[in-house]
Amino acid sequence: MNEGIRLNKYLSEAGVCSRRQADKLIEEGKVTVDGEIANLGTKVMPGVKVCCDGRPVKFDKNTVIYAYNKPNGYVCTSKEADKDSIFNYTEFPVKVNYVGRLDKNSQGLLLLTNDGELANAIQKSKNNHEKEYIVRINGTVTDEFIKGMSDGVPILDTITKKCKVERVNTRTFRIILTQGLNRQIRRMCDYFGFRVSYLKRVRIMNVKLGNLKSGEYRRLTTEEERILREKCGF
Repeated sequence: MNEGIRLNKYLSEAGVCSRRQADKLIEEGKVTVDGEIANLGTKVMPGVKVCCDGRPVKFDKNTVIYAYNKPNGYVCTSKEADKDSIFNYTEFPVKVNYVGRLDKNSQGLLLLTNDGELANAIQKSKNNHEKEYIVRINGTVTDEFIKGMSDGVPILDTITKKCKVERVNTRTFRIILTQGLNRQIRRMCDYFGFRVSYLKRVRIMNVKLGNLKSGEYRRLTTEEERILREKCGF
């Protein structure tokens, strides 16, 4: 006997939003099941019509994960919200959402997927998933700077987690973070009096940017997806 699937999980797995965001939408009366306003305890049975904000929700278990090289000058937002949205720059075969963000003046690896549960797991800071960046500043990368960045920097009313930093050349360094505070690297460098002139993400967990060209994307390999899901507890 099919007992259905909880509505928040249904919306998450359909790639609409996270479970927490789904709960909020349900509480606000923005989700209907067969035309009736749903509640938090609603379960979705086969054949019913689910709508969010008046739009039908399409549930497809054929999930995809893309690695995308976000170009500099574009933003992680919906195509309707900003003309410089990545979704106005690049067309994807299926509807996907970005996992985490890169700000407008940053470039490099961005993961996109229609698997809301996986996206949630990747972004949870408590999971300490690694993200690797190449950064250039308008000053000299000294031993003192590397140690200061590695040990933790006071920004946004907190101290950043210890991280791995190594010099690439006089003005460039590599940094591996396990958290994602707003404009974290730029704020960390600013604390030491430096401005970031170039920032590129080259790895998220086991997925590497490689030689993917700016504005292009590729589907993760079977092995990449297997390891990524394993690291996220799936």
